[in-house]
Amino acid sequence: METLDECPVSEICIDRYLWSRYERTPKVDTTKVVEQIKVTVKKNGKTHTITKKTTKYVEEDFTWKDPKAAEKAGMSIKDYVIGGMDRNFKLKLYHALRALDDAGLAPGITSGFRDDYRQSIASGLKASSNSSYHGGSLRGGYGHGLAADVVSVKGETRSEQFRASEDLWKWIDAHGKDFGVGRPYLDKDPAHVAPIDGKEYAAKRGGEAKKSHRVSVRDVPGTTDRAKLSKLRSSEAFTTRY
Repeated sequence: METLDECPVSEICIDRYLWSRYERTPKVDTTKVVEQIKVTVKKNGKTHTITKKTTKYVEEDFTWKDPKAAEKAGMSIKDYVIGGMDRNFKLKLYHALRALDDAGLAPGITSGFRDDYRQSIASGLKASSNSSYHGGSLRGGYGHGLAADVVSVKGETRSEQFRASEDLWKWIDAHGKDFGVGRPYLDKDPAHVAPIDGKEYAAKRGGEAKKSHRVSVRDVPGTTDRAKLSKLRSSEAFTTRY
C-alpha cells in the first residue's frame, strides 16, 4: 500500500490498485434470504402459533469462472478482469474505492470485465451473453467494460462481510455520485456499480429525480401483476449474477 500511495495516478497504478482489491476478495456470492416460519409458543397457559422471520445466508463459489474465461481468452487474470474495463470508468472506480478505503469500509471487487463467454457461465437472472455492461460484444467488448461488482471484505465471517457490504452500498448511494459512480439496480443487484453518465445507469435510474422512490411495475421486467409487485416489495432476497 505504501508503494500504491506514492504511485502517481496513471493507468498502470490504477490497474495495480484495482487488481489488489480484486485479488483480496473472496469470489463467493452471499445472498441474504429472509424466510417466514411458524412457531408454537405458550403465553398465559395458552398455546399460540406465531410467524417469525428468520435470515439465512446462501453462498455460491464462483472462484473458477474468471480464471477459466481468462485462459480461454489467452490472457492473465489481471489483464482480463481489470484490463478489460473502460479507462475512464476505471479512474472513477479507483477514486471511489480509495475513498471507501479511507472510510474504513474495506472495498473489494468480485467481478470486473466479462466477455460473452464469461457472461454465459454467470448464474441467476442476468443479461444475455453479448449485452452485459461488464463488457459484452454488443457493448464494445474488451476495453469497454462499464461495470464492476463491489463488496466489503470487512469481517471475520461471511455474514459479517455481508452486513459490511450493505454499509458499503449505502455509502455508494450517498457519496458515489461525487466520484461519478452509482448502483443502477439498487437491491435487485446490490453489488453492481456503473458510471452515472453511462447508458446503463441512465436507463435504470435516469428519471429518478422525477419519479417517486416507490417501486413501479414498469421497473420489474415481465411483471404486470400487482400481487407479484407486492411480493417483490416484501422480499429481502438478492439476485445472484455471478
